[in-house]
Amino acid sequence: MIDRVIWIVLDSVGIGAMPDAAKYGDEGSNTVGNISKFLGGLKLPNMEKLGLGNIDGISGVNKVENPIGCYGRFEELSNGKDTTTGHWEMSGVVLEQAFPTYPNGFPKEVVDKFEKAIGRKIIGNKPASGTVIIDELGEEHIKTGSPIVYTSADSVFQIAAHEDVIPLETLYEMCKTARNMLKGEHAVARVIARPFVGEVGNFTRTPNRRDFSIVPPHEIVLDILKKNNLNVMAVGKIEDIFSGRGITEAVHTKDNMDGVDQTLNYMKQDKKGLIFTNLVDFDMKWGHRNDAEAYGRGLEAFDKRLKEIVEAMRESDVLFITADHGCDPTMPGTDHSREYVPFLAYGKELKANINLGTRKGFGDMGQTVADIFSIEPIKNGKSFLNEIIKK
Repeated sequence: MIDRVIWIVLDSVGIGAMPDAAKYGDEGSNTVGNISKFLGGLKLPNMEKLGLGNIDGISGVNKVENPIGCYGRFEELSNGKDTTTGHWEMSGVVLEQAFPTYPNGFPKEVVDKFEKAIGRKIIGNKPASGTVIIDELGEEHIKTGSPIVYTSADSVFQIAAHEDVIPLETLYEMCKTARNMLKGEHAVARVIARPFVGEVGNFTRTPNRRDFSIVPPHEIVLDILKKNNLNVMAVGKIEDIFSGRGITEAVHTKDNMDGVDQTLNYMKQDKKGLIFTNLVDFDMKWGHRNDAEAYGRGLEAFDKRLKEIVEAMRESDVLFITADHGCDPTMPGTDHSREYVPFLAYGKELKANINLGTRKGFGDMGQTVADIFSIEPIKNGKSFLNEIIKK
């Protein structure tokens, strides 16, 4: 009997352009395939053993004869290609309308209202790379005390501040203020605190980032798990993505390896329910910075640690590995990409070498989790538990 699911999201690890990728300007995107081509191959033996290279349409990884896991690829139904949209869809929310984006910066009415609320003028107000904009405006920020507000191709309102100029708690309060005012047509997916430290010419962002996400519009699988007295243990930015909804306990992480460590720590505990992990470095550190080499090495580093995760699993555990969107570092620009995401499942209670093919809707994962625990169904999703579980 399955009594725990370990669900790991490799943030932005897409495996090829979806049929509607052209609508998003993402024709030719293939995060894993193009990184593999760039590096002359990827060494991912542990994910390949589970069936990564056997997924329909995948490229850049090796196919094995008898994978021990179940595998497939998932097509997003929601309109969008960001972190919140992907994770929400996994949990049962399909978005008909994409979150708003601001390619020309935020309109005057938004800026004026925010400045009045925090009692300070802002600087920036444009789409930018987070590392570039603090280099550009960090000195002015230190002199004036004005927070740096910027956005990206994603639906985000980001506030950067030096930790010695605007203390963390003050920065977080500013983010909460922005979150409370950004509603209706300006309901961005996330308000993000982007603290940094250092001197002019040598600024670095710190691990004290916080995301303040919009609240899901209806009940999600995490709510239902919690309601049924099951544990929902969030690792990384999962708690922020869901605004704390349905979470029973959470730990934030410094990087991917810390995320793996914290996942393993939760696995040592004897608690039934869900361990839900997001490993964000693929997206934040490498995808958005077009660093294909570091991205590939990061994939290989996770693959090495995957052996530890599999060895730590109990007989009653099930492991899910997936992604929330793509972010192909070999493509022009630094935006997410509209891609299929991989799916791997493994556990002693599951069959081996089951090809789930191409499934429409990330919600099928959430509904399968609901089925595993025999709880109420989510709003959007079709379970594939009967296809993968041993009879």
